[in-house]
Amino acid sequence: MCYDIKASYEAQLKRAKRRGDLGAVEEIMEKLIPLTDLPIFHMSGFNHPEMLIYTNDTDDFPMVATWGLVPNWVKDANQLKSIWNKTLNARGETIFEKPSFKNSAKHNRCLIYIDGFYEHHHFNNKTYPFFIQRKDENPVALAGLWSEWKNPEHGGVTNTFSIVTTEGNHLMSKIHNNPKLKGPRMPLILSDDLADKWLKPLENDIDKIEIQNMITRLPKVELKAHTVSKLRGNDYQGNVEGISKEVNYEELIF
Repeated sequence: MCYDIKASYEAQLKRAKRRGDLGAVEEIMEKLIPLTDLPIFHMSGFNHPEMLIYTNDTDDFPMVATWGLVPNWVKDANQLKSIWNKTLNARGETIFEKPSFKNSAKHNRCLIYIDGFYEHHHFNNKTYPFFIQRKDENPVALAGLWSEWKNPEHGGVTNTFSIVTTEGNHLMSKIHNNPKLKGPRMPLILSDDLADKWLKPLENDIDKIEIQNMITRLPKVELKAHTVSKLRGNDYQGNVEGISKEVNYEELIF
């Protein structure tokens, strides 16, 4: 699963900077960043933060979107509130089948750039939070789905997104050991070349198969992890700089 993340300005500007268009980067910083909850040192998806996503429509220039996908068939704000806690993640293997995701899987895929994500490890009936990031500490590109929802009451438009998940790799199989789940999960991490392919429109069944293959393919990106301070309860420090720093737990055998 992927419910807790870290996302800096630099991480979410990565794709825009690939063009070398400093004017566009400046525009993003001045006009879009103030509309978001960035920088995010730690935040849960259940808080529905506003972030930047790169879509098949915008490509190298992001849009502001809320974490928690709202399908276009949602009727009103009450139905929105009942569904968007359930759409923070989209299980990659079924995105072309589930009513909440299938339209977005076909037409509205996106990328979310973050510094890393947090996951909880279970040991002796206690949970220990880990921060997972690239070994080189560069931003990671996550596969996502997005949707545009129009509020029928006032006509306002909200862009929302979900993070696509896949089967956990070797590292995540050690960390993500929640006994209530069937197996370890992790966000779908894409290399730069696969990130470009993720945004390409589906023109035929072969394109769809290529997307499905991306979901089941283990990421080439090498990851590392370390334990951090508590992310829940009275000891939680909040969305503060330094919360992703390593904290050792003497009792934890990992």
